[in-house]
Amino acid sequence: MSKSQLRQAVSGRMLFVFILGDVLGAGIYALVGEIAGEVGGAIWLPMLVALLMALLTAASYAELVTKYPRAGGAAVFAQRAYGKPLVSFLVGFSMLAAGVTSAAGLALAFSGDYLGVFLEVPAVPAAVVFLLLVGLLNARGITESLRANLVMTVVEVSGLVVIVALAGLVIGRGDGVPSRVLEFTDETTPTLAVLGAALLAFYSFVGFETSANIAEEVEDVRRVYPRALLGAVTVAGVVYVLVGLAVSTVVPAETLSQSTGPLLEVVAAADAGIPPWVFSLVALVAVANGALLTMIMASRLTFGMARDGLLPGALAKVLPGRKTPWIAIVATTVVAMILCTTGSVAALAETVVLLLLFVFVSTNVAVLVLRGDRADTDHFRTPTALPVLALITCAVLLTQQSGATWLRAGLLLAVGVALYFAGTVLTRKTAIEQRSTSR
Repeated sequence: MSKSQLRQAVSGRMLFVFILGDVLGAGIYALVGEIAGEVGGAIWLPMLVALLMALLTAASYAELVTKYPRAGGAAVFAQRAYGKPLVSFLVGFSMLAAGVTSAAGLALAFSGDYLGVFLEVPAVPAAVVFLLLVGLLNARGITESLRANLVMTVVEVSGLVVIVALAGLVIGRGDGVPSRVLEFTDETTPTLAVLGAALLAFYSFVGFETSANIAEEVEDVRRVYPRALLGAVTVAGVVYVLVGLAVSTVVPAETLSQSTGPLLEVVAAADAGIPPWVFSLVALVAVANGALLTMIMASRLTFGMARDGLLPGALAKVLPGRKTPWIAIVATTVVAMILCTTGSVAALAETVVLLLLFVFVSTNVAVLVLRGDRADTDHFRTPTALPVLALITCAVLLTQQSGATWLRAGLLLAVGVALYFAGTVLTRKTAIEQRSTSR
């Protein structure tokens, strides 16, 4: 493998924290109530199901990243597996569109009710300023960005640990209702309730795939990546299951489902002297951390696609001193700012999930297709049954998406196709002009 232009400054521990911080993002702070509305008190069960779903696809990423450790992630895997530039472009563009759309949604979430506890400002302008600050930190360097991620991950994980501790306090004084963790909604069968809630819970796990796009910046990637990836996803899943058990023990599912800040309901019910604004602050940190990690992914993916000729070459330029893809950072930040003006947090989040399912299907198929491609060094190998099961999981999730979400994602992909063919025409025109000049 040729020497990378990017600085290999990410250790195994930093990578673990990067992935953990990306998975333990804003989803758990906002979605617990919606999951309770779908399943009832047994919130932990769809969390566990979603964890198993995520680990299936994560194992495919572990094999392909250690086999082909280059920035670009799923787009690189698609190009090697299918050999079709358009397919590779669409996979990469789906990932890129999902990342930038997710960052836009997180920026809106940051500038909404949580920020309103401390400062009343218009949501969209605040979101734009927030994205500007994230872009500046991203451009400063991967090491600085991941150090900030370390601090923010500690804060958001601490907030979830406090929730579990408060549940223990409530149970200890005899106020909790542990039997609620086995209660299901009466509106449907337990199986359908768990499946519907697992679709929501799965959104809380997406984020691990972003780590594939910093593979070139990881020290000894073939050794540390599988342990960091699978370990971080598992730890996140355990935390989610514990939080699910905690909140349903303390607060009835009906109350949780009607709250936009479900974890604040636990704080209020525990009445342990913790001010409500503390959890608003923790939620802001969680959202900010998710946005930072998502924009790191989007800029590195843009860099990788540009270097491989799938996007304009200017996007592959690297800042000499900092060794960061600065033009890619500027471009993705501006696009995220524009997307902030186009829809609500919920609408943007739904689009993110559907776009990432396309990417996951491609990656799981690529694992099987590339089994015949021998790597020059040892790498992680997942059992063949796991990507097959992952594909079944993706198919089930795809059938649950709404028509409006399909339309929104389809429009984004149509823009990608237009960019691809426009770039192809421009490349051919340039080649013809160069041939004419040389005669």
